Amino acid sequence: QVQLVESGGGSVQPGGSLRLSCVASGFTFSTAQMSWVRQAPGKGLEWVSTIDSGGSTYYIGSVKGRFTISRDNDKNTLYLQMNSLKPEDTAVYWCQDLEGERGRGTQVTVSS
Repeated sequence: QVQLVESGGGSVQPGGSLRLSCVASGFTFSTAQMSWVRQAPGKGLEWVSTIDSGGSTYYIGSVKGRFTISRDNDKNTLYLQMNSLKPEDTAVYWCQDLEGERGRGTQVTVSS
């Protein structure tokens, strides 16, 4: 079955960086469109970024120029490099496949 395991979250000050990872199993990762989504405290689920099987990338406007999504198909791993983090980036982050499957998530907290 599909398994997605996120890691890499933590607490950082504004302006800091984190790299999230998501190890995938149970499906053919290399051909899968993958996304990152997040949920901030008291808010709904928000799409953040997508990478398709060909490597094309898409971002919500609020993270463009700060976040970079990438994938390593040899390692079945999805990444989200997050730079210049802002307090409004505080959320639980999940990787998600095209069917909406998600892992347990990883908490990102940006605070001074």
